[in-house]
Amino acid sequence: MQANLVKPPRTRFWIVGLLIAVLLIGAVSWFYFSKPDESELSALDDSAATVAYGDIEENVTAQGKLEPKEFVDVGAQVTGQLQKLHVEIGDVVKAGELLAEIDPRIYAARVNADEARINTLKAQLVEQEAQILFASRQYARNQLMYRTKAVSQEALQSSETNIKAARAKADSIRAQLKEVQSTLAGDRTNLGYTKIFAPMDGTVVQQSARAGQTLNANQQTPTIMQLAKLDKMTVRSQTAEADIMRITPGLPVYFTTLGSEKRRWRGTVRQVLPTPEVVNNVVLYNVLVDVDNADRQLMSGMSAQVFFVLGEAKHVPIIPITALSKRLPEQDNEKGTAYRVKVLVTETEDQERTIHIGLQNRRFVEVREGVKEGERVKLSLPPKKNNSNPSGYPRMPRL
Repeated sequence: MQANLVKPPRTRFWIVGLLIAVLLIGAVSWFYFSKPDESELSALDDSAATVAYGDIEENVTAQGKLEPKEFVDVGAQVTGQLQKLHVEIGDVVKAGELLAEIDPRIYAARVNADEARINTLKAQLVEQEAQILFASRQYARNQLMYRTKAVSQEALQSSETNIKAARAKADSIRAQLKEVQSTLAGDRTNLGYTKIFAPMDGTVVQQSARAGQTLNANQQTPTIMQLAKLDKMTVRSQTAEADIMRITPGLPVYFTTLGSEKRRWRGTVRQVLPTPEVVNNVVLYNVLVDVDNADRQLMSGMSAQVFFVLGEAKHVPIIPITALSKRLPEQDNEKGTAYRVKVLVTETEDQERTIHIGLQNRRFVEVREGVKEGERVKLSLPPKKNNSNPSGYPRMPRL
């Protein structure tokens, strides 16, 4: 009986404790999930903006790729087996340095054959010149003997014919000699092409062939490697046709790359290529921008986000672009482009006013005339609210 009297108080104790725990959990949940975020509260009332001083930049953006400004594809001008490569990717070379060698034996054999043919023709020419001398003497002797009728007229004419034939044959040998000498010059040139030298100072950035590979130069020049000067790079950016008319040579540019830790490289537009590229029915023009690369941080093939600076202003009045309402082209003047805005007189009243703006980007515009610092302008496109939750307060998550 005593044991039965003790159990009810213990049961009530656990029930009370459980109720207290549930209340605590509910209070904490309400605190964290029902309290409105400050940024959301400010967004609810963000239907106006204050005119303030700031910096603004108007630009055109484009995607680009980095490539060396100066580079050359080093190829083979003769066909043969690539016998030896003297450099590797990343090596820095000087102009005239030996890069590779092609098996020279076939071309050396041709040179030797040409030289032997030349020697043969020279010997034939000496022999023929001797024949000319003999025929000349015989003709002279027959002329003297014909005066005394010691030889017939036929013998005289025959000796004259022999000297002319000997001279013609000598001329033929000389022509053959020139032909073989020309062939020898070409074969010596081809033999020289079996050694490939660097055409300029640079770094080996690509290697397309390997030692032992057979190169065929009959149809097209096979590329062995590429040399490039990496101290100056070029950004080849593709710019949409809607923006290309605003870009001119000399325009300042900056760009960033992936992993550059917000570093900006600066340069100027060197050239706008007139021939477009059509990608998925989009017309894009290539714009070339040169940039110094003394620290060799930029590499060929890197992607770049390019910004063409059309104009910039420091410490000028700016407002959000969403504050602009009606465009007034008839009121444009030297101050800038005319727009209508609504300026808040009180918290509930506003008045329309004409302003003139200068530079603009996707978010802000420069105000040159019409409003002053500290005035508030009404935004024509306030942030959208969630219709399913008009109060703006976060909902409790469903359990």
